[in-house]
Amino acid sequence: MSTKVSDHVLQRLREWGVEHVFGYPGDGINGLLAAWGRADDRPRFIQSRHEEMSAFQAVGYAKFGGRLGVCAATSGPGAIHLLNGLYDAKLDHVPVLAIVGQTHRSAMGGSYQQEVDLHALFKDVASDFLETVTVPEQLPNVLDRAIRTAYARRSPTAVIIPGDVQELDYSPPTHEFKMVPSSLDRSAWTAIPSEESLRRAADVLNAGDKVAILVGQGAAGAQAEVERIAELLGAGVAKALLGKDVLSDELPYVTGSIGLLGTRPSYELMRDCDTLLTVGSSFPYTQFMPEFGKARGVQIDIDPHMVGMRYPYEVNLVGDARETLQRLIPLLDGERGREWFDTVCANVTHWREVMERRAGLSADPINPEYVARALDPLLPADAIITSDSGSAANWYARHLTMRPGMRSSLSGTLATMGCGVPYAIGAKFAHPDRPAIALVGDGAMQMNGLAELITAAKYCGRWQDPRLVVGVWNNHDLNQVTWEMRAMEGAPSFLPSQEIPDVQYAAFARSLGLTGVRVEKPGDVEAGWRAGLAADGPAVIEFLTDPAVPPIPPHATWEQMEATAASILKGDADRGSMIKQGFKAKVQEFLPGRQKK
Repeated sequence: MSTKVSDHVLQRLREWGVEHVFGYPGDGINGLLAAWGRADDRPRFIQSRHEEMSAFQAVGYAKFGGRLGVCAATSGPGAIHLLNGLYDAKLDHVPVLAIVGQTHRSAMGGSYQQEVDLHALFKDVASDFLETVTVPEQLPNVLDRAIRTAYARRSPTAVIIPGDVQELDYSPPTHEFKMVPSSLDRSAWTAIPSEESLRRAADVLNAGDKVAILVGQGAAGAQAEVERIAELLGAGVAKALLGKDVLSDELPYVTGSIGLLGTRPSYELMRDCDTLLTVGSSFPYTQFMPEFGKARGVQIDIDPHMVGMRYPYEVNLVGDARETLQRLIPLLDGERGREWFDTVCANVTHWREVMERRAGLSADPINPEYVARALDPLLPADAIITSDSGSAANWYARHLTMRPGMRSSLSGTLATMGCGVPYAIGAKFAHPDRPAIALVGDGAMQMNGLAELITAAKYCGRWQDPRLVVGVWNNHDLNQVTWEMRAMEGAPSFLPSQEIPDVQYAAFARSLGLTGVRVEKPGDVEAGWRAGLAADGPAVIEFLTDPAVPPIPPHATWEQMEATAASILKGDADRGSMIKQGFKAKVQEFLPGRQKK
């Protein structure tokens, strides 16, 4: 039997080491699906409930697996559904390849069923590489370039294959004019700054008395070097959310996350420093960085297109974080006072006490901060943690202690809802021997998390460690937006948009044969988490939490709290509880030591 184009697509993916493709079937990729049958499901086709979830799963697979994520979808609606997940990959700089079907070439331009201008559709999201295969000889070059570009640019790319092309006999490019041969190899490479630029950077850092370091996901793999440079410079280290697992939170000088979801010591670190070193981060919120003119700055990033943004850095080093720091460290002077370092460490210690007290405050019925706080000491040493967007991300950012060996991520730049569960599923295929925990709000669970529990139930038998624990904060409220309306707009909660139904998430999990636990009292929170972590398969642990507990930004002052309270007294449905909980939480920062609630 002849080799079809679709057969060669799967063969080429196998040659590139692709083991899983996340997708949903449709007649636009019937040729590929038939090839999968002939190929004995290699690479494995992982069926989601929706193409957007396939893209999210590919992103989670790539983020936690450190390799290319691949998703596949049919023409028309299937291709359209991929967009949100692909934009998540684009904005968080994740290598993902989308393989998309299209109507037959003979029907193109004829307003045929499911005919969509896919080049126009994917023009922005797959701008680094987007191509349609129109003849078999074109295939190797297009597919290889898409994969190499996704890796090199850390971005999504897309290959479109019309249905009739998928079913053509494959023939390779020949040795003649207007043929483009291709090859598989992708040798490792890295970028290293010049010696002159390294010396300039060292001069800036050596001149600083109060050094702050900001790390992002680009610093992954440079943990030892970041620790060494922090100790040499007596610096505190803040982390962008995408870099939460780059450095252990057990280190006394690690101040935690930065930004609206960040910590008070990270805010103070940036406010008071005189020198800033940013490693592998393009954290976009300038207002959380040092005031312009107050601090000198050095940035390290492997992407020359991303350096020099966000802050007026004096030296921009283009290079791999680990290789660059290794060359920078010998140029640094470690002789400096300890006052700044001791202040940073003291701020971190105080903040940890504040967060412990906040988590211990009473609420109706359960304090959402306590839900995250109770999980923290129970996390397995090899846990993979995903967080959805929403107020749950605040508790993930502030209460979970990253320890060596743990991995975690969320939708950092797009901040899209609905990624937590599919990320965790993708992570389970990247690391089937590790437990995954997804932290999700009830809004995200209703959006798509419930449906993806079906996917988890379908595939959990393939995972050596079958644990995938989904923790749901059930507060009947789209809570992050509710608080943003209160704090930013001075407006009360608009119930028609914010209030959502009370769904029995744990009961739904049980209907699928999974573990499901509904926790309604604070005293049962720890037991709920333990039940999920001890389950022999996926589990949903649902916590009934208080929507009135505020995700207070780290820079919030008493005056801002009072202004927010005054603005919403005019009609917020939850005004009494909200004000009570808000002031209870804020006052914890001003208590001198450990006190009872």
